[in-house]
Amino acid sequence: MDSKKLTLSNGAPYFEHQDSQTVGPRGPVLLQDFILQENLAHFVRERIPERIVHAKGSGAYGTFTVTHDISQYTKAKLFSKVGNSCRMFARFSTVGGEKGSADTARDPRGFALKFYTEDGNWDLVGNNTPVFFIKDAKKFPDFIHTQKRVPKTNLKSATMMWDFWSHNPESLHQVLILMSDRGTPHGYRHMHGFGSHTFAMINAQNERVWVKFHFKTKQGIKNFTDAEAVQMAGENPDFAQEDLCNAIENGDFPKWTMYIQVMTEEQAKDFRWNPFDVTKVWFHDDYPMIEVGEMELNEIPVNYFAHVEQSTFSPSSLVNGISFSPDKMLQGRLFSYPDAHRYRVGVNAHQLEVNRCPFAVNNYQRDGFMADSSEYQDKPNYYPNSFDDVKPDPAYKNYEYELDSAHVANYNRNENDDDHYTQPGLLYTKSMTAEDREHLINNIIGSMKGITGPKRDEIINRQLCHFFRANIELGMKVASQLNINIDANMMNHSK
Repeated sequence: MDSKKLTLSNGAPYFEHQDSQTVGPRGPVLLQDFILQENLAHFVRERIPERIVHAKGSGAYGTFTVTHDISQYTKAKLFSKVGNSCRMFARFSTVGGEKGSADTARDPRGFALKFYTEDGNWDLVGNNTPVFFIKDAKKFPDFIHTQKRVPKTNLKSATMMWDFWSHNPESLHQVLILMSDRGTPHGYRHMHGFGSHTFAMINAQNERVWVKFHFKTKQGIKNFTDAEAVQMAGENPDFAQEDLCNAIENGDFPKWTMYIQVMTEEQAKDFRWNPFDVTKVWFHDDYPMIEVGEMELNEIPVNYFAHVEQSTFSPSSLVNGISFSPDKMLQGRLFSYPDAHRYRVGVNAHQLEVNRCPFAVNNYQRDGFMADSSEYQDKPNYYPNSFDDVKPDPAYKNYEYELDSAHVANYNRNENDDDHYTQPGLLYTKSMTAEDREHLINNIIGSMKGITGPKRDEIINRQLCHFFRANIELGMKVASQLNINIDANMMNHSK
């Protein structure tokens, strides 16, 4: 059968569908990669008006308080001294389900935080897992399509899911977490949160370090088993929402402790893996957890739609002293998230109560749907001008740095960076208990039994090869329960 050429929406064939164009293999993504832009821009406009991902969510207001000094790493005013605090808003969510789906489903959980700081709103938009399925945003629309519904039947598909994962071994780390009991947390209060990506912190001396953000639940980790999660989905598909609301209404305010890991630029050059790869973690023994502060959620919004549904978060909402890294997934999200909000909520979403900076906002953006002119009225809508007193402050100049390479290309994201198995293997052997491993294998079996169609054996065997490469025992147990004969070729792939 003759294959068809992959094309853009205007019919022009193209080749580079999986790897973004960057400056050097680890450099930032270029704005001129119009293929990335077209795919991401189209992707966030595929549903009206529900969020494409993270549609089923819960939210609450609270307070963040700094308990430990990290001013040596960042000049962010929030972290300038112990005792500083700010109001905040948190939204938790499942990723793949629709707005009316069960919030106990097996899925990663969104962990989105908005800090209302005196230097502007800071959004930390992460998950309840420290890693993700893919490492380049160009692959994101394809990945999420596999987590949604088959176009013909409008049904979820284990075949589609495992086909994608088996073709993308970079997903293995996150797949093992998802298929463990961590994939079905007991509500939102009993799970950790992570910024997931590598971010930058810049201090008063204009020195930069790389950081990862962690939020450890003070309620303790608690998960459903697969059977319990399925049962709860039938009994109460809004369990996590109800659990969060009831806890706060009863004064049992959920809390998390915030930590950071810090890696210097010199350490990043010698790190075993790409330190900006969101499918990898930094080992705590090498980059220990540094305590920062505590977040407490203590207020349920008075109107779910106005606050939770209309809330918008973007990793591009940063404050002075916190910046991004060349993580390719993060760089794609810098465009995709605010673009999704402009489409879904509107170009003036930032003027809504839940998204509004409670301190000063001075800019020259005007008009558009649902514009609220109360803050700017008849002030000039251009700069420079002779009539207002708004001036750019040089203290907030961007951090300047040199790039390692000036060579532009669509670098293969896995070239010289294709170890997809060491960390998943360590997760299985070191981080999981015997019970965790048993549940993981049972959950994998339960899901993979749903693979159907003429490509069933091909998909299963391809995924088994990844399991074997991570851990022989894992591969053997999955294969035996799926009644797959293990051949020498498959075992050789595991070496």
